[in-house]
Amino acid sequence: MMGLLLGGFIGMFSETALNIALSSLATKMNVPMGTIQWLVIGYLLVVGILLPLSSLLTRWFTTRQLLIFALCDFIVGAIVAALAPSFGMLLVGRMIQGIGTGILLPLIFLVALSIYPMDKRGAAMGIIGLVIMFAPAVGPTLAGLILGVLSWRYIFWVMVPILLIALILAIIFTKNVSELTRPHVDVLSIVMSTIGFGGVVIGVSLASQTGWGSWEVLLALVVGIVSLALFCRRQLHLDEPILNVRAFGIRSFSVGTSLVMVDFMVIMSSMYLLPMYWQDGLMVPVALTGMLMLPGGIINAVVSSISGRLFDRLGGRRPVIAGFCVAAVGAVLLVLTNSHSAYWYVVVAHIILMIGAPLAMSPAQTYGLNALPPRLAADGSSIMNTLQQICGAIATALSTSLMSTGEAGQRTRDAVSSGTRMGFMLTLTLAIIGVIVATVFVRQQQAPADVEETSATQSAGHEAPAER
Repeated sequence: MMGLLLGGFIGMFSETALNIALSSLATKMNVPMGTIQWLVIGYLLVVGILLPLSSLLTRWFTTRQLLIFALCDFIVGAIVAALAPSFGMLLVGRMIQGIGTGILLPLIFLVALSIYPMDKRGAAMGIIGLVIMFAPAVGPTLAGLILGVLSWRYIFWVMVPILLIALILAIIFTKNVSELTRPHVDVLSIVMSTIGFGGVVIGVSLASQTGWGSWEVLLALVVGIVSLALFCRRQLHLDEPILNVRAFGIRSFSVGTSLVMVDFMVIMSSMYLLPMYWQDGLMVPVALTGMLMLPGGIINAVVSSISGRLFDRLGGRRPVIAGFCVAAVGAVLLVLTNSHSAYWYVVVAHIILMIGAPLAMSPAQTYGLNALPPRLAADGSSIMNTLQQICGAIATALSTSLMSTGEAGQRTRDAVSSGTRMGFMLTLTLAIIGVIVATVFVRQQQAPADVEETSATQSAGHEAPAER
């Protein structure tokens, strides 16, 4: 798992590491914030397009082949971005990195579900959650420290040696955990998936520049949604679907996936807005911004490491509800900030948010994935990771749109504070939605023994009514 986890850490770190440099990059490259956000959205877009294909890839290529290719690809993308002379080349490097992350993320979950027994999965998901949640949380901190003494290019250079270590571990230790069946490749499904997920993300992203009522936004959203509907319908009628959407027929998986999507949007929206608020709203230097975000990142790591074990002991319901409630409190405190807020107040609000979001994440993931029979494990992992990344891109785009509305065309510290407050309203709304969904739909204590029995029943060809 070590090579996978190191690669996954860099993949998730890369999602937020540039957030702290976006303001300065926009100035240096002479592009507006609506354009510079594509360094985040473009990365997430490629990840989201590739993730639905991960289940197919695991049936055509060995785990070892996929992992080695993904790590090599990520190294190439990091080098291209580090050497980029312009915004266009930097975006190309970011999108190359997105290919690597799109392959790595589902592999982590697939391998974990294959090698860990049912009663150990909560703890395993906790370790994975430590990587998935801690990396984007600590990204701005590490990037801020780098920017304090070096240029933004070293954000990418620092990734290379870690990726090389992961590559060496992968070459030495990785074995194949999935059966190679090499099913028929339905090209039309791949086209529909790409247009569908890409259309939705592009539509939401353009809204921050052209407005929600513009023809470009409406066209992209309509094309994307219709393509996704056709993609899902086609998968239901294929003997060998690229992505088995029948996994959504299992109630606990659908609920768990929905909660993971909401939780990741909470993380991505706050991690996108906070660096801008620190730098342009409170006028904090970039290096100090990274340090002020460090306590939240550390707390995130601690909570992520124990949240999976809480599922093994308490089930999914109580940790998820508690996590979203705590996240909502942190979001409320952030909504109440202004251009003169005390540093300690913002740090405390960030810490509270970083307690809540990871507390809900691993139990929600395990709750959903444990409900799947083995034959749907790869598809379930692909679906959950795909929607998580797509929602991350949507959260970033929505945050940008709301922030632009709040700024009202100005870039003063008061205007930026007003804009980020409006963006944090999105974070608060998402946390409240998480509380409601978890309270209404998550059943009390999905114990490992019960899940094992359910999975065995489903694998035998019988539907479990309680899970439908």
